[in-house]
Amino acid sequence: MNSSLMLSLTTFVYGLAAFLYIVSWVFKKQAVGVLATGTSVAGIAANTAGIIMRWVESYELGIGHAPLSNLYESLVFFSWTIVIIYLVVERKYNDRIIGAFSMPLAFLAIAYASLSPNISDRIQPLIPALKSNWLIAHVITCFIGYAALAVAFGISIMYLFKEARTSGKSFLLDRFPAPAVLDELNHQMIMFGFLFLSIGIITGAVWANSAWGRYWGWDPKEIWSLITWFIYAALLHARLTRGWHGRRVAYLSIIGFMAVIFTYFGVNLLPGLHSYGQV
Repeated sequence: MNSSLMLSLTTFVYGLAAFLYIVSWVFKKQAVGVLATGTSVAGIAANTAGIIMRWVESYELGIGHAPLSNLYESLVFFSWTIVIIYLVVERKYNDRIIGAFSMPLAFLAIAYASLSPNISDRIQPLIPALKSNWLIAHVITCFIGYAALAVAFGISIMYLFKEARTSGKSFLLDRFPAPAVLDELNHQMIMFGFLFLSIGIITGAVWANSAWGRYWGWDPKEIWSLITWFIYAALLHARLTRGWHGRRVAYLSIIGFMAVIFTYFGVNLLPGLHSYGQV
């Protein structure tokens, strides 16, 4: 079995985990939730094995490098970080319903990597600009930040659903954590994600100086990374100084994650040094 097959298998494991979390939420089946957690752990194991296997395969091909250099590899790592962060949240809060809104994101990311005909899973040599240890630091920190913000996105949707229920009972929403709990967890995820996003931008600037002789070049991806950073910075500033919480924070969290997605995918349609098409 090679790494591509292992990671394709991981796609289906994550898909099953997402399905089980949703079933557990909708049908109030605790046993199914436990199975969903076990399936997620199995998915993490397969994902980790796939990443390690791909790293080893690159050395066997004589072009050894960390598997973080192209769109396929970054999506695989993105999924891995989402699931890791989610499982930490699940363990801390002992609430599996959040998995119904977090695991589908991990599944969609790796499914797009594994199943899209426009993404190649071939291991390729690095271009000179990518032959730097700063690449590893930049990608890891950015995607830890992205993953935390992805989980915050799912929690924000949960909050808006919960907060919108003004009267009566809903068998789907009554099992959500209290709005105050969701709001605080959302804030924690955003702070964590913002920290790593900031470190990712800084390490990216140092890498850019090493590769191209300048820290900042107003490349489309650099511009949208800065826009994303300002959205979350404004959110945290408003919460700290203006006491923003609840619905306004949830909406800004969703807008911020849309900016993350565009930074990650949309700008690759534009010419620039950060386009995955040039990797």
